[in-house]
Amino acid sequence: MRHVIVIGGGILGLAVARELRARDAGVTVLEKEPGWAAHQTGHNSNVVHAGLYYKPGSLKAKMSVAGNRSIVDFARASGVPVEVCGKLVVATAEAELPALRVLAERAEANGVPAKMITPAEAREYEPEVACVAALRVESTGIIDFTEVCHALVARLTDAGADLRLDTPARGIRTRAGKVEVATGTDVLRADALVNCAGLHADRIARLAGLSPSAQIVPFRGEYYELRPAARHLVRGLIYPVPDPSLPFLGVHLTRMLDGSVHAGPNAVLALRREGYRWGEVSARDLAEVARFPGIWRLAKKYAYPTGIDEIRRSLSGKRFAASLARLVPRIGEHDIQRHGSGVRAQAVLPSGALVDDFLIDSAPGQVHVLNAPSPAATSALEIAKHIADRTIL
Repeated sequence: MRHVIVIGGGILGLAVARELRARDAGVTVLEKEPGWAAHQTGHNSNVVHAGLYYKPGSLKAKMSVAGNRSIVDFARASGVPVEVCGKLVVATAEAELPALRVLAERAEANGVPAKMITPAEAREYEPEVACVAALRVESTGIIDFTEVCHALVARLTDAGADLRLDTPARGIRTRAGKVEVATGTDVLRADALVNCAGLHADRIARLAGLSPSAQIVPFRGEYYELRPAARHLVRGLIYPVPDPSLPFLGVHLTRMLDGSVHAGPNAVLALRREGYRWGEVSARDLAEVARFPGIWRLAKKYAYPTGIDEIRRSLSGKRFAASLARLVPRIGEHDIQRHGSGVRAQAVLPSGALVDDFLIDSAPGQVHVLNAPSPAATSALEIAKHIADRTIL
């Protein structure tokens, strides 16, 4: 039996482990934190994406459409709460209509059930929404991705996988055709290694002797939520038309499974790879970003006005509420309260280009997932199949 070490205990690492175990591989999962889904998986919007945003033929397009079905099926089979409620993408000005039509075309090309609707039709779904047109997407859903991880852990435990929390990878080398991973207390040997370390994926790749093609730059997304008295203003999911030049979808409104309504996220450079607040700073992480030529080229392109606007919105509840009021005019600053944040592991090329698609580098006996932000949680079971198919077994 071949044995594989998977680094990372978020949804992707656990999904890869499940897929490998289903193919009769022995699996050890290493997670440096004391619990599963501690970072990106446990701090995202819990949206099951439909797949309309992504370039037809891309890995994101293929895997999010298939993943939309497979993650919902897995959740239902595992007793994990999930609701396929659909969403609206709304154009709030005539200038946004061409981009909305492009989204409709992408939805059709990707096989996503969606249709253009009028403002009156949009208000049948969301009575308080303001728009000149909208795209109704039927297959978008809401889920609890942390609970999905717990279900994956339960299945892996039943299947005899070796699951280790509080176990960071501190050293990696290949010797005599085997991969060895030093954890600080032990040295583990396996036939292959899969790196699903998210915010630290490029560091793990370098630790394993690779020169990764991109560097992780952490972007913090901050959320508000509607106060209970304002929750009635949003029935489901309301998204703006995204800027096609950015990988972020813009501040949106999401009714969660418990009835609360989350608003966000914005996108600002995090001052630490796991920096969930402005006060969380790492000198090492900042120095690493500052030495990377790609960040300066990225900043030259996006710092003004986009980056400045995001920082202002981060620091001002009034500005954040104004962004929401473009979608639902009755929302004011008094209707929102801070909720939390997540950090997105965004891969950036030395040229300053943001990596748009999933990015997977490999070497003999090694697979490194270097870019798997949203919709990676939606696509996790499909990415796992892709990794197992092409590289290991």
